[in-house]
Order: sequence, then C-alpha cells, then structure tokens
Amino acid sequence: MQFEQTFMNFMLHHQEKHKRTYHFLILMDALISAAKHIQHYYLTGALKGNLGFAGRVNVQGEEVMRMDQIAQEITIHYLRSSGRVIHGVSEETEEIIPMDTEGGRYFVYFDPLDGSSNVAHGLPVGFLFGIAKRNLDGPEDGHLRAGKDYRAAGMFVIPTGTFTLALQGSGTWRFNIDDTMDFVKPVRMMLPEDRKTWELSFNEANRYSFAKRVQSWIAQKEKKYAFRYLGALAGDFHRILSNGGMFMYPAILNHPNPEKNRPYGKLRLMYEAAVVAFMCREAGGDAVDETGTPILEIQPKKHHQRTPLYVGSKPLVDEIAKILRG
Repeated sequence: MQFEQTFMNFMLHHQEKHKRTYHFLILMDALISAAKHIQHYYLTGALKGNLGFAGRVNVQGEEVMRMDQIAQEITIHYLRSSGRVIHGVSEETEEIIPMDTEGGRYFVYFDPLDGSSNVAHGLPVGFLFGIAKRNLDGPEDGHLRAGKDYRAAGMFVIPTGTFTLALQGSGTWRFNIDDTMDFVKPVRMMLPEDRKTWELSFNEANRYSFAKRVQSWIAQKEKKYAFRYLGALAGDFHRILSNGGMFMYPAILNHPNPEKNRPYGKLRLMYEAAVVAFMCREAGGDAVDETGTPILEIQPKKHHQRTPLYVGSKPLVDEIAKILRG
C-alpha cells in the first residue's frame, strides 16, 4: 500500500511550524466541504436536471445557471457554519453577505462557479476564493482588502478534483482528490522557466477589440508560444501554473458594438483577478492590470469592481507591463 500526505495533515504541520492557531484549518475544512458538494452536484447535474438556467440574472447582468445557485447556497452554508467568517463577498450576491460579525476572524471573497458557461457542455469549471484576516490588534472597520493583504487564495477545478492553494509567504501547493475523497499529495508549484512549455491564453474573438499596443505585442509573441483557451479563468490559469506563459483578459476598447466595450475589464478584482494573482506570485509569477499596475496593489473601491488582467510568468508580465505603462 502507498499512503499520501493529506491536505489536512499538511496544514496541521504548517500551522504548527508557524505557531499559528487552528482557526484557519476550520475555515479550510468548510471550503473543502463546499467544493466536494459542488463537485457532487456537478457530476450528477445531467441526471438531476441541474445544468440549465435558473431563470434569473445576477448582479453582473449575466443569466444564472442552476449550478451557480446551487454552488452559492452550498458555499454560504459551509462558510457560515464554520463560525470563522465575518462576511463574504460573492459574484452571485449584490450585497456583502454577513455571517459571524462578532466571533469571525476572516473575510472570504469567492466565485463559487467560475466559467459556468461551460456547465452545459460538461467542461471544467472552478471555485475561486481569497481569504483576508480581520484586525486582531484593534477595531476592525470591515474595509475591502487588496490582494496583497490576503492570507491565502485558492481554486478547485471541478470535476477534475484538483485543488491549488497559495499561502502568504509559504508558496503555492497543488493537491489531487483520491478514491476516499481526500485531497492528498501536496506538490509545490513554481512557474517553469523553460519557455518551451509556455502558453498564451486569451479570447481570440476579442483580439481586434484590444488596445493597438496589446494587439501588436500579441502579433510579435504568438508564434513563439502555444495557444490554449478554455473560457474559464480557473481552468486556463491551472494550465498556466503548470506550463508557464500568460493568461490575459485585456480591456475591450474597440468592439464593433460600442455597448460591448469593457474599458475597465470583465473579470472581478476581489474574487477572480486578485485570487489568481496571489497564487501566481507565490509560484514566482506576477500579474498587472491595463495600466501595468500590480493587481495585488489595487485597493478595491467596491466589492464587484472589475479589472483587466495579465497574469503568468514574470518575464512575459514584465514585458506587457512595460508596454502598458507607455
């Protein structure tokens, strides 16, 4: 028999090594429970009729899939039952979600079903989250945290059973689910330096809507690297983390239909861009917005704030950042 180290064993040793409490472990247990239940509903969705539309529109103006709604309810239930979360911010809810405002220690920013347009086709989706800690040394004002202040960020790729977690100052780690439904075998993730495996990932359909300088950069680079695009941030970033390269969702500035322009980007800062930027930094990479500003340095002004995103191997991000800064 072969035994692999479980996620919880890995985290117990981490908390003891850094002389930290077990409150974070209780929160992580809640997130893992939520992810397992979302995966179950996803795998049985076709049989139970859960892969269609829910008949409503979310705060982003997007049609809600039934799986969006299921994932949202599951995540809120487990976060609330942990007793460790002050409030949550979710893509699916317009307002901040109050949980344990008195005894909670953490803020959790999450997208419970990233890439839900893939659901009807049985393609991978993601569950993204970022975790910030309350101020334990004085009054807590509950303000929204910049990515640099996250204590951890992670993503589950569903239904592949892959879990990636970044811990502040302690690296990015990947786990896989085993036959007993435990996440096991921690592997330290570092973006590869060998450019032979690097990929570019972006929505080719939007290519001529990007800023001219971004279009020119793509034209110079695209023949050097493979091109892959899944259409779900978690899935696309999962590949970049393994193979290197860059995922990009630039501002849409020159769309033939002006109503479809997105000068401030499409992805949400707190529970999408900052999450992958945090994981990428801990794996040796970087991330910037359309002005070349590091994603992790951006202080959110509102909880559904959008941003353009360039994230991946540091040499590529540094190149595009220099161009974006003009």
